[in-house]
Amino acid sequence: MVLCCSRHLFVKPVITMDQHAWCQAHVEAFEFFRGAPARIVPDNLKTGVDRPDLYDPKINKSYAELGIHYRVLIDPARSGKPKDKPQIERPMPYIRDSFWRGREEDFTSIADMEAKALRWCEEVAGQRACRPLEGAAPLKVFRSVEQPKLLPLPHQPFELARWFRAKVGRDIHCSVDKVLYSVPWKYIGKHLTVRVTVNLVQFLYDGMLVKTHVRKPRGKQTDLADYPPEKIAFHMRTPAWCRKKASEIGPGCVAVIDELLADNALYHLRSAQGVLAMADKHNPERLEAACVKALAAGDPSYRTIKGILAADLEHLRDNDRPAGDGGAGAFLRGPTELFADLAVYDNVVPLHEAQTSEAS
Repeated sequence: MVLCCSRHLFVKPVITMDQHAWCQAHVEAFEFFRGAPARIVPDNLKTGVDRPDLYDPKINKSYAELGIHYRVLIDPARSGKPKDKPQIERPMPYIRDSFWRGREEDFTSIADMEAKALRWCEEVAGQRACRPLEGAAPLKVFRSVEQPKLLPLPHQPFELARWFRAKVGRDIHCSVDKVLYSVPWKYIGKHLTVRVTVNLVQFLYDGMLVKTHVRKPRGKQTDLADYPPEKIAFHMRTPAWCRKKASEIGPGCVAVIDELLADNALYHLRSAQGVLAMADKHNPERLEAACVKALAAGDPSYRTIKGILAADLEHLRDNDRPAGDGGAGAFLRGPTELFADLAVYDNVVPLHEAQTSEAS
C-alpha cells in the first residue's frame, strides 16, 4: 500500500492472497499508518472485487465490510488500466531490488520476513530521496503533512469475516468448514449466505439473518428448535414429562419410570422415553401390566418390559408359565433302570479281544 501524497510504503509478505489475507493486510496497513485514507484504489483481484465495472463495480462482501468499518471509499481501478494507480506500479521494481534481491537467506520464517519488511519500510524506504517529492524523505513528509489528514481508526477492532454460499440439506444442516450447523427447517433445500468470523457462524437469506451459531472446530451443532414441531416432540420429553405421562398410564408404569430416573435421570432418560413409547405401539393397558410383571420379577428395565410385551406374557401368571417342552410329559427313570445297561455292558467282550482269541 502506497499513500499518494507522501509516497510512504507499507509492505506485507504473504504466502497466499486469499480473502482473509487481503483484509488482514489492510488492517495492518492502517495500523502501520495510524490512520486510514479517505479513498483506496485497489486492483481488480477476486479477493477484493467480484465483478469489475466502470460505473458500478461489485465489491467483495468482506472487503466492503472493511470499507464500511474504516469509513473508506473503495474505488477499484479500471480493468487493464494500470495508470489508474501509478503510485503503486512505479515503486514495485524498487521494492523488489531493495528489499528482496539477495536477501533470501536472511529470512528464517514468514513472521521474521514480515517484521523485517516493516523495519525496511521505515528505515530504508521511508528515508530514501523520493524524486516526486523533490528529494524529500517520504517518512518526513508523511509525519508532517499526510498523517494528520488520515481518518482516525475506529475504537472497535475490525472483525475479519469470510462469506460462503451453502445449501440446507434435508436434515436441516449446512456444511461450513467441514462442520454441520442447523438452520430453521423452513429453509430446507434453499441456498443461504454464510458469514464466518473467528467466533460466530451466521446464516442469511435474502439479506435477513436467520440463524447464528458459535463457531466449532469440528463435529456437529444442532439447535432442536430448528426442527419442525412434530420432529422435536421426542427430544423435548424431559424427566418431568416422563413422570407425568407415566401417571396417565398407571401406578406400575410410575414405579418403573421412578426407578429408572432415580440414579441418573439424564443417563436413563432415553430408556424411560423408550418404555413410554411402547404405549403407542401396543396400548397403555398392556404396558401397565408389563411394568407390574417386570417389577415383580425384580428387573424393571426397558429390555425386560419389551421382551414381556413381545412374548405376550404380561397377563400370564407364574404357575401358568410354559415349561418349554411343548406340553409333553417328562420321561423320568430311577437309578436302577438308568444304570441297568451298565451290567450288560460289563459282560460284553471288546471286539479286538474277541478277534485275538479266535486267531489263537
